Amino acid sequence: MSSLLQRLKEQQRDLEQEEIQKPDSKIINKFRKDSSGKSKREATKAKSPKEEKYEQIKTRLQNELIKEIKDEDEEGIEKKIEEIASNVLKEETEIKPQEKQRMIRELIDEATGFGPLNDLLVDDDITEIMVNGPDQVYVEKKGKIELSDLKFRDDQHVMNIIEKIVAPLGRRIDESSPMVDARLPDGSRVNAIIPPLALNGPTITIRKFSSDPFTIDDLISFGTLTQEMATFLDACVKAKLNMFVSGGTGSGKTTTLNVLSSFIPSDERIITIEDAAELQLGQEHVVSLETRPPNLEGKGEITIRDLVRNSLRMRPERIVVGEVRGAEALDMLQAMNTGHDGSLGTGHANSPRDMISRLETMVLMAGIELPVRAIREQIAGALDVIVHQSRLRDGSRKITSITEVLGLEGDTIVLQEIFTFKQTGVDEEGKILGQLVPTGIKPHFYERLETSGIHIPSSIFIPGGEW
Repeated sequence: MSSLLQRLKEQQRDLEQEEIQKPDSKIINKFRKDSSGKSKREATKAKSPKEEKYEQIKTRLQNELIKEIKDEDEEGIEKKIEEIASNVLKEETEIKPQEKQRMIRELIDEATGFGPLNDLLVDDDITEIMVNGPDQVYVEKKGKIELSDLKFRDDQHVMNIIEKIVAPLGRRIDESSPMVDARLPDGSRVNAIIPPLALNGPTITIRKFSSDPFTIDDLISFGTLTQEMATFLDACVKAKLNMFVSGGTGSGKTTTLNVLSSFIPSDERIITIEDAAELQLGQEHVVSLETRPPNLEGKGEITIRDLVRNSLRMRPERIVVGEVRGAEALDMLQAMNTGHDGSLGTGHANSPRDMISRLETMVLMAGIELPVRAIREQIAGALDVIVHQSRLRDGSRKITSITEVLGLEGDTIVLQEIFTFKQTGVDEEGKILGQLVPTGIKPHFYERLETSGIHIPSSIFIPGGEW
Protein backbone atom coordinates (compact mmCIF):
# COMPACT_ATOMS: atom_id res chain seq x y z
CA MET A 1 0.00 0.00 0.00
CA SER A 2 1.31 3.44 -0.86
CA SER A 3 2.08 5.95 1.86
CA LEU A 4 -0.63 8.17 0.37
CA LEU A 5 -3.36 5.56 0.73
CA GLN A 6 -2.07 4.80 4.22
CA ARG A 7 -2.48 8.45 5.20
CA LEU A 8 -6.00 8.57 3.81
CA LYS A 9 -6.96 5.45 5.76
CA GLU A 10 -5.50 6.89 8.95
CA GLN A 11 -7.65 10.02 8.49
CA GLN A 12 -10.72 7.85 7.94
CA ARG A 13 -9.99 5.78 11.06
CA ASP A 14 -9.63 8.93 13.17
CA LEU A 15 -12.92 10.38 11.96
CA GLU A 16 -14.75 7.09 12.56
CA GLN A 17 -13.19 6.71 16.02
CA GLU A 18 -14.38 10.20 16.84
CA GLU A 19 -17.94 9.19 15.91
CA ILE A 20 -17.78 6.02 18.07
CA GLN A 21 -16.50 7.89 21.11
CA LYS A 22 -18.96 10.75 20.81
CA PRO A 23 -20.57 11.27 24.25
CA ASP A 24 -24.31 11.42 24.83
CA SER A 25 -24.02 14.38 27.17
CA LYS A 26 -23.41 17.90 25.91
CA ILE A 27 -20.49 18.42 28.25
CA ILE A 28 -17.30 16.34 28.19
CA ASN A 29 -15.44 16.49 31.48
CA LYS A 30 -11.68 16.12 31.25
CA PHE A 31 -9.43 15.78 34.22
CA ARG A 32 -5.83 16.94 33.90
CA LYS A 33 -3.17 18.36 36.18
CA ASP A 34 -2.00 21.91 35.99
CA SER A 35 1.64 23.01 36.46
CA SER A 36 1.28 23.10 40.25
CA GLY A 37 0.23 19.44 40.30
CA LYS A 38 -3.39 20.15 41.29
CA SER A 39 -6.23 18.49 39.40
CA LYS A 40 -8.52 20.76 37.45
CA ARG A 41 -11.73 20.16 35.61
CA GLU A 42 -12.04 21.31 32.02
CA ALA A 43 -15.45 21.44 30.39
CA THR A 44 -15.50 21.23 26.61
CA LYS A 45 -18.74 21.79 24.73
CA ALA A 46 -19.90 19.06 22.38
CA LYS A 47 -19.96 19.79 18.67
CA SER A 48 -22.92 21.63 17.23
CA PRO A 49 -25.25 19.82 14.76
CA LYS A 50 -23.64 21.83 11.95
CA GLU A 51 -20.15 20.68 12.96
CA GLU A 52 -21.34 17.07 13.27
CA LYS A 53 -22.85 17.25 9.78
CA TYR A 54 -19.55 18.64 8.47
CA GLU A 55 -17.60 15.70 9.99
CA GLN A 56 -20.09 13.14 8.62
CA ILE A 57 -19.73 14.49 5.09
CA LYS A 58 -15.97 14.57 5.49
CA THR A 59 -15.97 10.90 6.57
CA ARG A 60 -18.07 9.93 3.55
CA LEU A 61 -15.79 11.87 1.28
CA GLN A 62 -12.83 10.11 2.86
CA ASN A 63 -14.35 6.71 2.01
CA GLU A 64 -14.81 7.77 -1.62
CA LEU A 65 -11.20 8.92 -1.86
CA ILE A 66 -9.90 5.58 -0.58
CA LYS A 67 -12.00 3.73 -3.17
CA GLU A 68 -11.03 5.94 -6.09
CA ILE A 69 -7.37 6.86 -5.48
CA LYS A 70 -4.81 4.31 -6.64
CA ASP A 71 -1.10 3.99 -5.93
CA GLU A 72 -0.17 5.70 -9.17
CA ASP A 73 -2.20 8.82 -8.27
CA GLU A 74 0.53 10.23 -5.96
CA GLU A 75 1.65 12.82 -8.52
CA GLY A 76 -1.74 14.35 -9.29
CA ILE A 77 -3.26 13.88 -5.85
CA GLU A 78 -4.48 17.48 -5.41
CA LYS A 79 -6.35 17.51 -8.70
CA LYS A 80 -7.78 14.04 -8.04
CA ILE A 81 -9.06 15.00 -4.57
CA GLU A 82 -10.69 18.15 -5.98
CA GLU A 83 -12.45 16.16 -8.72
CA ILE A 84 -13.77 13.44 -6.40
CA ALA A 85 -14.76 15.93 -3.70
CA SER A 86 -16.61 18.19 -6.14
CA ASN A 87 -18.71 15.25 -7.36
CA VAL A 88 -19.55 14.07 -3.83
CA LEU A 89 -20.33 17.56 -2.53
CA LYS A 90 -22.70 18.45 -5.39
CA GLU A 91 -25.50 16.69 -3.52
CA GLU A 92 -24.79 18.52 -0.25
CA THR A 93 -26.85 21.70 -0.43
CA GLU A 94 -26.52 22.43 3.31
CA ILE A 95 -22.78 23.03 2.99
CA LYS A 96 -21.82 26.51 1.84
CA PRO A 97 -19.32 26.89 -1.06
CA GLN A 98 -16.60 28.29 1.22
CA GLU A 99 -17.04 25.35 3.61
CA LYS A 100 -16.71 22.94 0.68
CA GLN A 101 -13.46 24.61 -0.33
CA ARG A 102 -12.25 24.41 3.27
CA MET A 103 -13.06 20.69 3.40
CA ILE A 104 -11.18 20.01 0.16
CA ARG A 105 -8.20 22.04 1.39
CA GLU A 106 -8.13 20.10 4.68
CA LEU A 107 -8.16 16.76 2.87
CA ILE A 108 -5.35 17.83 0.53
CA ASP A 109 -3.27 19.12 3.46
CA GLU A 110 -3.75 15.88 5.39
CA ALA A 111 -2.90 13.68 2.39
CA THR A 112 0.09 15.59 1.03
CA GLY A 113 1.48 17.66 3.91
CA PHE A 114 1.23 18.20 7.65
CA GLY A 115 -2.47 18.89 8.02
CA PRO A 116 -3.46 22.13 9.78
CA LEU A 117 0.21 23.15 10.09
CA ASN A 118 0.63 23.53 6.32
CA ASP A 119 -0.54 27.16 6.19
CA LEU A 120 1.78 28.12 9.04
CA LEU A 121 4.75 26.36 7.46
CA VAL A 122 4.43 28.29 4.19
CA ASP A 123 4.00 31.65 5.93
CA ASP A 124 7.42 33.35 5.69
CA ASP A 125 6.54 35.76 8.52
CA ILE A 126 6.29 32.89 11.02
CA THR A 127 9.61 31.73 12.48
CA GLU A 128 8.39 29.31 15.14
CA ILE A 129 5.28 27.14 15.67
CA MET A 130 4.26 25.83 19.11
CA VAL A 131 1.44 23.28 19.37
CA ASN A 132 0.30 22.88 23.00
CA GLY A 133 -2.21 20.09 22.53
CA PRO A 134 -5.06 20.13 20.01
CA ASP A 135 -6.71 23.40 21.10
CA GLN A 136 -3.78 25.79 21.40
CA VAL A 137 -1.29 26.74 18.67
CA TYR A 138 1.08 29.67 19.15
CA VAL A 139 3.35 31.21 16.52
CA GLU A 140 6.31 33.58 16.63
CA LYS A 141 6.20 36.56 14.28
CA LYS A 142 8.94 39.19 14.21
CA GLY A 143 10.27 37.90 17.51
CA LYS A 144 6.88 38.09 19.29
CA ILE A 145 4.70 35.13 20.30
CA GLU A 146 0.97 35.24 19.52
CA LEU A 147 -1.94 32.79 19.66
CA SER A 148 -3.23 31.58 16.29
CA ASP A 149 -6.82 30.54 15.54
CA LEU A 150 -5.71 27.10 14.37
CA LYS A 151 -6.99 23.98 16.14
CA PHE A 152 -6.71 20.20 15.72
CA ARG A 153 -9.61 17.76 16.00
CA ASP A 154 -8.20 15.93 19.02
CA ASP A 155 -5.03 14.48 20.55
CA GLN A 156 -4.91 11.69 17.98
CA HIS A 157 -4.93 14.22 15.16
CA VAL A 158 -1.80 15.85 16.62
CA MET A 159 -0.21 12.41 17.10
CA ASN A 160 -0.75 11.59 13.42
CA ILE A 161 1.10 14.74 12.39
CA ILE A 162 4.00 13.85 14.72
CA GLU A 163 4.15 10.33 13.26
CA LYS A 164 4.17 11.77 9.75
CA ILE A 165 7.17 13.94 10.67
CA VAL A 166 9.28 11.32 12.45
CA ALA A 167 8.50 8.14 10.46
CA PRO A 168 10.53 9.04 7.32
CA LEU A 169 13.57 9.66 9.56
CA GLY A 170 13.41 6.19 11.10
CA ARG A 171 12.56 7.63 14.51
CA ARG A 172 9.69 6.72 16.78
CA ILE A 173 7.56 8.24 19.50
CA ASP A 174 5.35 6.30 21.91
CA GLU A 175 4.76 5.90 25.64
CA SER A 176 8.07 4.11 26.10
CA SER A 177 9.91 6.86 24.19
CA PRO A 178 7.71 9.96 24.57
CA MET A 179 10.23 12.57 23.33
CA VAL A 180 11.82 12.97 19.91
CA ASP A 181 13.94 15.43 17.95
CA ALA A 182 13.41 15.48 14.21
CA ARG A 183 13.40 17.75 11.18
CA LEU A 184 11.09 18.63 8.33
CA PRO A 185 12.12 18.06 4.68
CA ASP A 186 13.20 21.74 4.45
CA GLY A 187 15.53 21.32 7.46
CA SER A 188 13.27 23.00 10.03
CA ARG A 189 13.90 21.72 13.56
CA VAL A 190 11.13 19.74 15.29
CA ASN A 191 10.75 18.62 18.90
CA ALA A 192 7.77 16.56 20.03
CA ILE A 193 6.76 15.36 23.49
CA ILE A 194 3.60 13.40 24.27
CA PRO A 195 1.59 12.18 27.28
CA PRO A 196 2.22 11.04 29.97
CA LEU A 197 5.03 13.62 30.04
CA ALA A 198 3.05 16.39 28.30
CA LEU A 199 -0.03 17.05 30.42
CA ASN A 200 -1.71 19.34 27.86
CA GLY A 201 -1.63 16.64 25.18
CA PRO A 202 0.85 15.98 22.35
CA THR A 203 3.13 19.02 22.04
CA ILE A 204 5.10 20.05 18.96
CA THR A 205 7.69 22.82 18.65
CA ILE A 206 8.90 23.71 15.15
CA ARG A 207 11.70 26.18 14.54
CA LYS A 208 11.39 27.09 10.88
CA PHE A 209 14.35 27.60 8.62
CA SER A 210 14.22 29.81 5.57
CA SER A 211 13.90 27.88 2.30
CA ASP A 212 16.79 30.02 1.09
CA PRO A 213 19.48 30.07 3.80
CA PHE A 214 20.24 33.53 5.17
CA THR A 215 23.44 35.09 3.91
CA ILE A 216 25.76 37.51 5.66
CA ASP A 217 24.07 40.36 3.74
CA ASP A 218 20.72 39.28 5.20
CA LEU A 219 22.11 39.38 8.76
CA ILE A 220 23.58 42.84 8.13
CA SER A 221 20.21 44.08 6.82
CA PHE A 222 18.47 42.62 9.90
CA GLY A 223 20.86 44.53 12.15
CA THR A 224 22.32 41.31 13.59
CA LEU A 225 25.84 42.58 12.91
CA THR A 226 27.66 45.36 11.04
CA GLN A 227 29.67 45.26 7.85
CA GLU A 228 32.90 45.64 9.85
CA MET A 229 31.99 42.66 12.05
CA ALA A 230 31.13 40.61 8.95
CA THR A 231 34.49 41.42 7.37
CA PHE A 232 36.27 40.39 10.56
CA LEU A 233 34.38 37.09 10.91
CA ASP A 234 34.95 36.26 7.24
CA ALA A 235 38.70 36.74 7.79
CA CYS A 236 38.66 34.58 10.95
CA VAL A 237 36.99 31.65 9.17
CA LYS A 238 39.27 31.85 6.13
CA ALA A 239 42.35 32.01 8.43
CA LYS A 240 41.15 28.73 10.06
CA LEU A 241 40.63 30.09 13.56
CA ASN A 242 38.65 27.85 15.91
CA MET A 243 35.35 29.55 16.70
CA PHE A 244 32.37 28.98 18.96
CA VAL A 245 28.94 30.61 18.66
CA SER A 246 27.32 30.99 22.09
CA GLY A 247 23.88 32.22 23.06
CA GLY A 248 20.55 31.35 24.62
CA THR A 249 17.70 29.31 23.17
CA GLY A 250 16.23 30.93 20.06
CA SER A 251 18.98 33.53 19.82
CA GLY A 252 19.91 32.51 16.27
CA LYS A 253 23.07 30.45 16.92
CA THR A 254 22.41 27.90 14.16
CA THR A 255 21.66 30.63 11.60
CA THR A 256 24.91 32.40 12.48
CA LEU A 257 26.84 29.10 12.36
CA ASN A 258 25.37 28.45 8.92
CA VAL A 259 26.52 31.88 7.72
CA LEU A 260 30.00 31.42 9.22
CA SER A 261 30.24 28.02 7.51
CA SER A 262 29.46 29.67 4.18
CA PHE A 263 32.81 31.51 4.44
CA ILE A 264 34.72 28.20 4.28
CA PRO A 265 36.49 27.90 0.89
CA SER A 266 34.74 25.52 -1.51
CA ASP A 267 37.86 23.36 -2.04
CA GLU A 268 37.93 22.14 1.60
CA ARG A 269 36.35 18.94 2.93
CA ILE A 270 33.73 19.75 5.56
CA ILE A 271 32.23 17.27 8.07
CA THR A 272 29.04 18.46 9.82
CA ILE A 273 27.79 16.71 12.97
CA GLU A 274 24.29 17.33 14.35
CA ASP A 275 21.48 15.77 16.38
CA ALA A 276 19.03 16.62 13.60
CA ALA A 277 20.60 17.79 10.34
CA GLU A 278 19.79 21.52 10.01
CA LEU A 279 22.84 23.17 8.47
CA GLN A 280 22.44 24.12 4.82
CA LEU A 281 25.91 24.54 3.39
CA GLY A 282 26.41 25.62 -0.20
CA GLN A 283 29.83 24.02 -0.68
CA GLU A 284 30.09 20.87 -2.77
CA HIS A 285 32.40 18.74 -0.58
CA VAL A 286 30.24 18.37 2.53
CA VAL A 287 29.62 15.17 4.52
CA SER A 288 26.67 15.46 6.91
CA LEU A 289 26.50 13.14 9.94
CA GLU A 290 23.47 12.75 12.21
CA THR A 291 23.03 11.04 15.58
CA ARG A 292 20.79 8.03 16.05
CA PRO A 293 18.54 7.32 19.07
CA PRO A 294 18.45 3.88 20.70
CA ASN A 295 16.10 1.22 19.34
CA LEU A 296 13.27 -0.50 21.22
CA GLU A 297 15.76 -2.63 23.15
CA GLY A 298 17.69 0.48 24.17
CA LYS A 299 20.62 -0.42 21.92
CA GLY A 300 22.25 1.08 18.85
CA GLU A 301 22.45 4.69 20.02
CA ILE A 302 25.03 6.84 18.20
CA THR A 303 25.88 10.07 20.03
CA ILE A 304 27.53 13.29 18.89
CA ARG A 305 30.64 12.18 20.76
CA ASP A 306 30.76 8.96 18.69
CA LEU A 307 30.43 10.99 15.49
CA VAL A 308 33.12 13.51 16.51
CA ARG A 309 35.54 10.63 17.15
CA ASN A 310 34.64 8.99 13.84
CA SER A 311 34.99 12.27 11.91
CA LEU A 312 38.67 12.44 12.87
CA ARG A 313 39.22 9.35 10.69
CA MET A 314 37.43 10.92 7.70
CA ARG A 315 40.22 13.33 6.71
CA PRO A 316 38.31 16.45 7.71
CA GLU A 317 39.63 19.89 6.88
CA ARG A 318 36.78 21.46 8.84
CA ILE A 319 34.62 19.96 11.57
CA VAL A 320 31.34 21.76 12.21
CA VAL A 321 29.31 20.61 15.24
CA GLY A 322 25.73 21.85 15.34
CA GLU A 323 25.60 22.00 19.13
CA VAL A 324 28.07 20.90 21.79
CA ARG A 325 26.18 20.01 24.96
CA GLY A 326 27.97 17.12 26.64
CA ALA A 327 31.05 14.91 26.79
CA GLU A 328 31.79 15.51 23.09
CA ALA A 329 33.31 18.84 24.19
CA LEU A 330 36.47 16.99 25.23
CA ASP A 331 36.88 15.30 21.85
CA MET A 332 36.11 18.58 20.06
CA LEU A 333 38.77 20.45 22.06
CA GLN A 334 41.31 17.70 21.49
CA ALA A 335 40.63 17.84 17.74
CA MET A 336 41.12 21.62 17.76
CA ASN A 337 44.39 21.14 19.66
CA THR A 338 45.76 18.45 17.34
CA GLY A 339 45.78 20.08 13.95
CA HIS A 340 42.10 20.36 13.05
CA ASP A 341 42.09 24.15 12.81
CA GLY A 342 39.09 26.09 11.59
CA SER A 343 36.55 24.01 13.52
CA LEU A 344 33.19 25.59 14.33
CA GLY A 345 30.49 24.82 16.89
CA THR A 346 27.70 26.27 19.01
CA GLY A 347 26.81 26.03 22.68
CA HIS A 348 24.23 27.39 25.12
CA ALA A 349 25.60 30.16 27.33
CA ASN A 350 24.65 33.61 28.63
CA SER A 351 27.98 35.26 27.80
CA PRO A 352 31.43 34.42 26.37
CA ARG A 353 32.76 33.95 29.90
CA ASP A 354 29.86 31.64 30.68
CA MET A 355 30.66 29.65 27.51
CA ILE A 356 34.13 28.95 28.92
CA SER A 357 32.61 27.72 32.21
CA ARG A 358 30.10 25.57 30.32
CA LEU A 359 32.89 23.95 28.31
CA GLU A 360 34.72 23.11 31.54
CA THR A 361 31.57 21.46 32.88
CA MET A 362 30.98 19.53 29.65
CA VAL A 363 34.55 18.21 29.61
CA LEU A 364 34.01 16.90 33.17
CA MET A 365 30.90 15.07 31.87
CA ALA A 366 33.24 12.85 29.83
CA GLY A 367 34.03 10.99 33.07
CA ILE A 368 37.77 11.54 32.81
CA GLU A 369 39.22 12.98 36.00
CA LEU A 370 41.28 15.90 34.72
CA PRO A 371 42.57 18.75 36.89
CA VAL A 372 40.68 22.00 36.28
CA ARG A 373 43.89 23.69 35.15
CA ALA A 374 44.47 21.00 32.51
CA ILE A 375 40.93 21.51 31.20
CA ARG A 376 41.44 25.27 31.04
CA GLU A 377 44.72 24.80 29.20
CA GLN A 378 42.87 22.67 26.64
CA ILE A 379 40.17 25.32 26.20
CA ALA A 380 42.64 28.24 26.03
CA GLY A 381 44.78 26.40 23.49
CA ALA A 382 41.87 25.29 21.34
CA LEU A 383 39.56 28.30 21.11
CA ASP A 384 40.42 31.52 19.29
CA VAL A 385 37.11 33.40 19.02
CA ILE A 386 33.72 33.30 20.76
CA VAL A 387 30.82 34.92 18.92
CA HIS A 388 27.99 35.62 21.38
CA GLN A 389 24.47 36.11 20.09
CA SER A 390 21.47 37.35 22.09
CA ARG A 391 17.76 37.67 21.60
CA LEU A 392 16.83 41.05 23.01
CA ARG A 393 13.59 41.97 24.80
CA ASP A 394 12.06 43.42 21.63
CA GLY A 395 12.52 40.09 19.83
CA SER A 396 15.50 41.22 17.73
CA ARG A 397 18.57 39.02 17.48
CA LYS A 398 22.04 40.56 17.57
CA ILE A 399 25.65 39.45 17.85
CA THR A 400 26.30 41.32 21.08
CA SER A 401 29.94 40.35 21.48
CA ILE A 402 32.89 39.03 19.49
CA THR A 403 35.55 37.98 21.97
CA GLU A 404 39.12 36.76 21.53
CA VAL A 405 40.45 33.99 23.78
CA LEU A 406 43.95 35.19 24.70
CA GLY A 407 45.22 32.27 26.79
CA LEU A 408 45.78 31.29 30.38
CA GLU A 409 47.13 33.58 33.09
CA GLY A 410 47.52 31.71 36.35
CA ASP A 411 44.33 29.66 36.58
CA THR A 412 42.16 32.12 34.66
CA ILE A 413 41.36 32.11 30.93
CA VAL A 414 41.82 35.67 29.68
CA LEU A 415 39.22 37.04 27.26
CA GLN A 416 39.35 40.26 25.24
CA GLU A 417 36.29 41.79 23.60
CA ILE A 418 36.82 42.99 20.02
CA PHE A 419 33.26 44.10 19.14
CA THR A 420 30.34 44.78 21.47
CA PHE A 421 26.73 46.01 21.51
CA LYS A 422 26.11 49.21 23.44
CA GLN A 423 22.47 49.79 24.32
CA THR A 424 21.47 53.45 24.47
CA GLY A 425 17.80 53.15 25.39
CA VAL A 426 14.33 52.02 24.33
CA ASP A 427 12.00 53.88 21.95
CA GLU A 428 8.24 54.46 22.39
CA GLU A 429 7.37 51.17 20.67
CA GLY A 430 9.63 49.16 22.99
CA LYS A 431 12.33 48.69 20.38
CA ILE A 432 15.82 48.54 21.85
CA LEU A 433 18.18 51.27 20.65
CA GLY A 434 21.92 50.80 20.49
CA GLN A 435 25.01 50.34 18.36
CA LEU A 436 27.34 47.50 17.47
CA VAL A 437 30.79 49.02 17.83
CA PRO A 438 34.47 47.97 17.99
CA THR A 439 36.10 48.27 21.41
CA GLY A 440 39.23 49.87 19.98
CA ILE A 441 41.42 46.81 20.66
CA LYS A 442 43.17 45.00 17.82
CA PRO A 443 43.13 41.20 18.27
CA HIS A 444 46.40 39.44 19.09
CA PHE A 445 45.93 37.12 16.10
CA TYR A 446 45.85 40.06 13.66
CA GLU A 447 49.35 39.17 12.47
CA ARG A 448 48.20 35.60 11.90
CA LEU A 449 45.55 36.94 9.55
CA GLU A 450 48.16 38.95 7.68
CA THR A 451 50.56 35.99 7.35
CA SER A 452 47.65 33.90 6.01
CA GLY A 453 47.36 36.40 3.16
CA ILE A 454 44.16 37.87 4.56
CA HIS A 455 44.30 41.62 4.91
CA ILE A 456 41.66 43.62 6.76
CA PRO A 457 42.19 47.31 7.54
CA SER A 458 43.09 47.92 11.18
CA SER A 459 40.70 50.89 11.14
CA ILE A 460 37.71 48.53 11.56
CA PHE A 461 38.82 48.05 15.18
CA ILE A 462 38.68 51.80 15.87
CA PRO A 463 35.31 53.24 17.00
CA GLY A 464 34.09 55.57 14.25
CA GLY A 465 37.05 54.63 12.05
CA GLU A 466 36.71 54.84 8.27
CA TRP A 467 37.90 51.99 6.06
